[in-house]
Amino acid sequence: MILFPAVDIQNGQAVRLKQGRAEDVTVFEADPVCAAKSWEARGASWLHLVDLDGAFEGAPKNQAIIRRICRELNIPVQLGGGIRSEPTAAAYLEAGVSRLIIGTVALEQPELFAGLCTTFPQKIGVSLDAVAGKLKSRGWVADTGLCVDDALSGLLDAGAAFVIYTDIERDGMQSGINVEALAHLAEISTVPVIAAGGVATLADIQKLYPLTLNTSLQGAVSGRALYEGTLNLEEANAWIAAQ
Repeated sequence: MILFPAVDIQNGQAVRLKQGRAEDVTVFEADPVCAAKSWEARGASWLHLVDLDGAFEGAPKNQAIIRRICRELNIPVQLGGGIRSEPTAAAYLEAGVSRLIIGTVALEQPELFAGLCTTFPQKIGVSLDAVAGKLKSRGWVADTGLCVDDALSGLLDAGAAFVIYTDIERDGMQSGINVEALAHLAEISTVPVIAAGGVATLADIQKLYPLTLNTSLQGAVSGRALYEGTLNLEEANAWIAAQ
């Protein structure tokens, strides 16, 4: 089981939002590169990066910072936010990002998403972000009218290499995970699934861990909880290793 510390970048800083609201922001580190390096130093095996400005504006906004993070870290990085064209995807992969997370394009432009999956095999994952089971796009502000079950099979057929599922209502709220929704997705997905939204304590990791044994669940993303200390990265990794 992999625990992915999240570094969300907005206006050049490492921040966390509540429920994806751009106006409900907490700055945790002025320099996202320092935040990224600290998670590696504390034992992270992967880093989860989000260009929040890119997600809201539909185009990459923090390329220089992301390039520096990839250059200065020795662990792989996955990135989402504002990746809505093949040139953008290619530039990030060339900069050292290990794999990309696509949300809006996957749901709104399926032919483009399939093309990305074909051009960059095993490098493209999909972000499924839901409120009450209904998927959102465009930085979580647009309704797609779809639920997970509606969208998943087409995305897998297109070549998605992994899935990140975020329960938006729990994201940044430290309210615990939606185990039922995650278990359902992990049981029907044929590619690795990563949980996000509400991963707040070691108890949440302990609830998710059994799913990594008998479903496609690969791990979990956590941001605010790691920064505020309700979840300790070293403790969580030690618990996982002990299993």
